[in-house]
Amino acid sequence: MSVYTTLTLQEVQDFAAPYGLKVINLIPIQGGIQNTNYFLICEDDRQFVLTLFEELDQQAAGELVPVLVKLGQQGIAVPVPLMVNGQAIFSLKDKPAQIAPRLHGQHPMPATVEQVRQIASAQANMHVALQDFPLQRSEVRDHRYWMQVARELKSNLTPPDQMLLSKLLGMFEALTAAYPDRPRGLIHSDLFRDNTLFVGNQLTGILDFYEMNHDELLFDVAISINDFCTEYPSLELNEDKAIAFLTAYDAIRPLTDDERACLEIYLAMAAGRFWLMRLRVAAKNSELGLSSADILHKNPNEMRNMLIDRLKFVTA
Repeated sequence: MSVYTTLTLQEVQDFAAPYGLKVINLIPIQGGIQNTNYFLICEDDRQFVLTLFEELDQQAAGELVPVLVKLGQQGIAVPVPLMVNGQAIFSLKDKPAQIAPRLHGQHPMPATVEQVRQIASAQANMHVALQDFPLQRSEVRDHRYWMQVARELKSNLTPPDQMLLSKLLGMFEALTAAYPDRPRGLIHSDLFRDNTLFVGNQLTGILDFYEMNHDELLFDVAISINDFCTEYPSLELNEDKAIAFLTAYDAIRPLTDDERACLEIYLAMAAGRFWLMRLRVAAKNSELGLSSADILHKNPNEMRNMLIDRLKFVTA
């Protein structure tokens, strides 16, 4: 959630008027790496989030609306977009845009054990609720997509990093071939701490579903364990928090035996995916000359170093 497209107050007021909102102030949100986001402050003190989708077209941006409606109906704390005449996605500056309620709380930095349990339970509930949901994304970022990204980026890596990537992919292929019972479904794909909100230990919001895709549920678990259970800045995994996460998740959707056997390589693979994502985004921003303070640049080396740490526990 960064600011790629600058908006004026008048532009936002005109866009928000059909929703019956009278906006008196807008605040750019700095964070995330893909869409433009602003907080909207209304004259009745209500607050909302305006999102401009920088890479998605109208159809792709609207694909997630039924998912958020479904999760909201299940009592999961997500920002369900506002609608006008049954439509949630409109155009602003020739880009798809939506308005959703602002969910209040703070990112858990670091996460407490109870916050870890809360997000694990919520993630398991999402996986169960969406198990048979008929969503088809226009842009699919599943394992095949990330293998293609790895092939595209590999030649630009240093020789040691090429060896690191090859080692990761080789170990992943060997272990997953041996343990094939790994359920698939809709996963958030980006459930980091900065995409969650808590008031104390109470989960009040899960944000940023734009990476949602059909993939292995274990990837979602690994992504969240890596972030919620890591002792930053050392990048070491806090085993007590990881056990708390798995116990809470298992109480709702027990992992299969094969998922348990593959968990450690998935922790490494999840770190590897975000290493590649950050490298790809950094390259794109460089090509576009985007270096403003409004654009958040996440350090690829953080995920690279996490990958190295997680590989210590993997036996192929």
